[in-house]
Amino acid sequence: MSTTTTQPIRTLADIATSGGVFSIIAMDQRNTLRRMFSAAGIEATDADLRQSKTDVAAALTPLASGILFDPTYGVPAITGNDALARTCGLLVASEPAERGTFGTEPITHRDPDLDAQWVVDSGGDANKFFAQLRADRPAPAAGEPDLAESCLQAVRDVVADCAEVGIPSVIENLVYPLPGEDLSGKRREDAIIEAARALNDIDCDLLKLEYPGSPEGCRRLADVLDRPWAVLSAGVPFDAFTTVLQVAFDEGGASGFIAGRSVWRESLALSGQDRASFLSDVARPRLERLVAVASDRARPWTAM
Repeated sequence: MSTTTTQPIRTLADIATSGGVFSIIAMDQRNTLRRMFSAAGIEATDADLRQSKTDVAAALTPLASGILFDPTYGVPAITGNDALARTCGLLVASEPAERGTFGTEPITHRDPDLDAQWVVDSGGDANKFFAQLRADRPAPAAGEPDLAESCLQAVRDVVADCAEVGIPSVIENLVYPLPGEDLSGKRREDAIIEAARALNDIDCDLLKLEYPGSPEGCRRLADVLDRPWAVLSAGVPFDAFTTVLQVAFDEGGASGFIAGRSVWRESLALSGQDRASFLSDVARPRLERLVAVASDRARPWTAM
């Protein structure tokens, strides 16, 4: 686990249940959220984005051990009101909203202004940083950037900064297709495993990882990790995600979930009482189901 250079002011316990399991709602989308509104036929304003986050927080954080928000719309959505339940921790996304690309490949980099102290000052209990690592990427040609190493260095910097300030570092990774690659099946599983292996060597507190696609993939993931990990939903349908969780807990030793669109996606097309009813009657029971599965089957992070 992470060794801090100062007395910790926050630990993973601040974003976990009393049993040491992560039951976290994610709504840190910014540009993606705007596109989701557009897909529902709504040209959302900044106020609309903030309100959607306020509504989700008010409805779901009483059931969650944590919520993951962005600083642009999410943190303001719970500032100065009672939308965030007192029992729910706050993870703040610290990656830049715009990350850039090299050809078709995403570039992972850190904004030095969005550091661990900034997370604390924003009211956060943990710093979540989004990486896109292909650890199996071929060595760069002469004159090309080493995207894998630059991604790993950004993660190292974030983790070291969090250790210095004394808050947990939560590193999320999504793999991506290399130019001309069909990233599916065993190839995708291998990419997820190799990225996890490389990230595990950096002393972060919690990894937020994709489901590798199979029970065998989860067992392979468990073999390369010696720190807790939580499963991200990646927008898969709710029923499918419930099944994914069971496999990840039973075979991969995952310590919980960080789920977003699978729980609240349909609420964006609604407003007012219709949205409130959906969040109460559909989203809350979904979250209750995920929490129950995690409570029953997830491996507590304290057992690592």
